[in-house]
Amino acid sequence: MYTIKGKTYPCCTSVTMGIIGGKWKSVILFYLIDGPLRYNELKKCINGVTERTLSLQLKGLEEDGVIRRKVYTTKPPLKVEYSLTDFGKTLVPLLKSIADWGDFVVENYAEK
Repeated sequence: MYTIKGKTYPCCTSVTMGIIGGKWKSVILFYLIDGPLRYNELKKCINGVTERTLSLQLKGLEEDGVIRRKVYTTKPPLKVEYSLTDFGKTLVPLLKSIADWGDFVVENYAEK
C-alpha cells in the first residue's frame, strides 16, 4: 500500500491511474504537452467535455501537482492559463506512449 497526499493506493499502477486516470485527465495533459493553454482553448480542443467536468478535472490535476494554474490580473479581462508543472512534465513520455498505442489500435482494429 502507498499513501500519497492523503490518498491510499494498493499498487504503483493505481497511483498512476489515480492521478491521470478517467476519461478526461490524460486528454487534458496531452493537450498541455506543447505549452500553456487558456481554459477556453482547452475546451475547444476537447470535444464533448462539459464546463463543469473540465473545471473539476483541472482542479484535481492542480491538487495533485501535475498542472499549474496561473492567473493574470494586470488588465481586464481576467486571464487564466494552465500548464504542466515540472512534476507533470515527467508524464510526457507516458502520455506520448498512450497516444501512440491509441494510434496503433485505431489503425489496426478500428471498424472500417
